[in-house]
Amino acid sequence: MVRRRKMVRSFSDEPVPPETLEQILGNAQRAPSAGFSQGWAFVVLEGSEETAVFWDAISDPEWRADPYRPGLLRAPVVIVPLTDEAAYRARYAEPDKAAHGIAESEWPVPYWLVDTSFAAMLILLSAVDAGLGALFTGLNHHDDEVMVALGVPAAFRPIGAVVMGWPDGEDRPSPSLARGHRRAESVVHRGRW
Repeated sequence: MVRRRKMVRSFSDEPVPPETLEQILGNAQRAPSAGFSQGWAFVVLEGSEETAVFWDAISDPEWRADPYRPGLLRAPVVIVPLTDEAAYRARYAEPDKAAHGIAESEWPVPYWLVDTSFAAMLILLSAVDAGLGALFTGLNHHDDEVMVALGVPAAFRPIGAVVMGWPDGEDRPSPSLARGHRRAESVVHRGRW
């Protein structure tokens, strides 16, 4: 499944079966989680009426009218993975974690972003496993608009969105693919750099 994963940008409007979507969301909840904080949540939009709220929040009519977009806008599912930083701060203040003496200022990375990104990747891989296509997209600085449009509590922040559905066969590969994959010897360093 990993080698079949790619970003799909053109979908049919055929609905995703509820049991398939539930399986995908269940898999996302199995993502690794620092301190088992599980500081993620997902807003799931199904069908054109719900997904239109998302598209209206992140784009303008001119962007949506681009001839390249109809297949993207037909996707029957949009999942917005959200992260809750406060859940991690609270978890690491609990006695079993606080006893380790790691202050927040010493955290090497923001675990709330890492864990929610893991969950988003599981959504992408689970979609492939189910025969669906999926695309992870950034919100292009429209985080606040998405939060308001979807009624998300202020404690949460979106990391992007996963657009999902049945590929319609009209997908055009991204021009970025012309760059090719980096060769293993340029990214894999065995033993030391």
